[in-house]
Amino acid sequence: MRPLITALACLLAFFVAPVAPANAAVGIHVSGTKIVEAGGQEFVMRGTSHAHTWYATQTKAFADIKSLKANTVRVVLSGGRWTPNSVSEVANVVSLCKQNKLICVLENHDTTGYGEQSGAYTLDQAANYWISVKSALVGQEDYVIVNIGNEPIGNNAVTPGWAAATTAAIQKLRSNGFQHALMVDAPNWGQDWQFGMRDNARAVFDSDPAKNTIFSIHMYGVFDTAAEINAYMDAFKTAGLPLVVGEFGFNHSDGNPDEDTIMAQAVSRGLGYLGWSWSGNGGGVEYLDQVTNFDVTQLTDWGRRLFNGANGIAATSKQASIYGGGTTDPTPPSTPGTPSASGITSSGANLSWTASTDNVGVTGYDVYTSTGTPLGSTATNSITLTGLSPATAYQVYVKARDAAGNQSAASPTASFTTLSGGGTGGGCTATGTVQSQWSTGYVVQPVTVTNTGTSTKSGWTVTFTLPAGHTLTGSWNATVTVSGQTVTAKNLSYNGTLAPNASTSFGVQASRPSGNTSVPSGYTCAN
Repeated sequence: MRPLITALACLLAFFVAPVAPANAAVGIHVSGTKIVEAGGQEFVMRGTSHAHTWYATQTKAFADIKSLKANTVRVVLSGGRWTPNSVSEVANVVSLCKQNKLICVLENHDTTGYGEQSGAYTLDQAANYWISVKSALVGQEDYVIVNIGNEPIGNNAVTPGWAAATTAAIQKLRSNGFQHALMVDAPNWGQDWQFGMRDNARAVFDSDPAKNTIFSIHMYGVFDTAAEINAYMDAFKTAGLPLVVGEFGFNHSDGNPDEDTIMAQAVSRGLGYLGWSWSGNGGGVEYLDQVTNFDVTQLTDWGRRLFNGANGIAATSKQASIYGGGTTDPTPPSTPGTPSASGITSSGANLSWTASTDNVGVTGYDVYTSTGTPLGSTATNSITLTGLSPATAYQVYVKARDAAGNQSAASPTASFTTLSGGGTGGGCTATGTVQSQWSTGYVVQPVTVTNTGTSTKSGWTVTFTLPAGHTLTGSWNATVTVSGQTVTAKNLSYNGTLAPNASTSFGVQASRPSGNTSVPSGYTCAN
């Protein structure tokens, strides 16, 4: 994520006498495409990022993140671009991770956007920072992954390029005795749209004397289709190299990432993912906060999606074995019964099925369309689906999962068709606020949808009009279609249910002819 807080940059230079490199990886390490612990147990990251360097007093965040079932936290640190984090502070962060049974991914944010953003540090400077705090990290290889530098190169070419700079930083740390798993971010603000990391990953990996490098892709607007997500993940699978989604969001200023596919594919492929970010975002991307004001009881729509949605952290995270997690249970639950649909409306339906059995215990069920799109998760053998499209035929199936994360075979499919009309008990309203605008475009965020009726709504549809010559370029928190200049936005599965007087929101981004100052108008809402 690009830095969100500006402070006076200062430069620290360090020198540490080199020692002999490690002969083999210890602690958390790479095994083929997998990340494993010292004992050989596979570890799949499920967690979020916490902007510690800007919010150093928000230490309760570690316990709160753990309370939502995360097994990993990626901690933002600085070596001088912002107030530098000292040896003692880094040691305290590691202690907080261990107290809360979280694997600690420590990242140096100083490098963000180097070559494009003023004040950014080089990867070599980032390596110097890690060497300066080495005493807080040695012996913590079971608990700590060192993310050398966040989004280390922007979109401009620099010398040395990503591969050479990353290789040099890895080798510098190894020559100074670091045996930790090292994580390296892609260039192009982490999104690798020029494929500098994808095409050079093998050479970089082979240059690591410990063969213990993990590659991290950040998925925002560049990854707005399933095809792009699958192709990138496939490339690392084919290369036999370890990949994690080190950051992603459910929308962004550069486009609308396909978070459903990112999460579903990560789960099905056994890849780690880390959402951005816990709280404290600014600079126009406040919508990426997962909780409001660092309050775990105030989950945002993004927070609910990441932690509690289909393929989310609560449903798929396993605590690290070093903390007593892991399992020797290889047996999946039995196949659930065929779902039965009832209470069908224009935007929802109730499903129930015969429960699965398991040698230890079934912990939940996931519901999918016949094409594999997740519709929801539940702890019981029934669910109320929301956010469906009116007058649409659905084929759905169910999979059960157990505490070990084993997933059953798919149930037989069930078919139903939603109704064409809309709801009872009154209506809803929609209002749009222009959050930011420039000569050739703007962001409308939030578009607030409020249930003005007397009963709970199970879905909503908002329409509004784009001025002539304007084009929609992105959206989030809604399924959006455009016909002419009319935009139609429908709720998603996680924000369709609204109690009386309750509200939710979505956002859009649009382009317009230079100098045209018009903005959308005519917001209407129907349930």
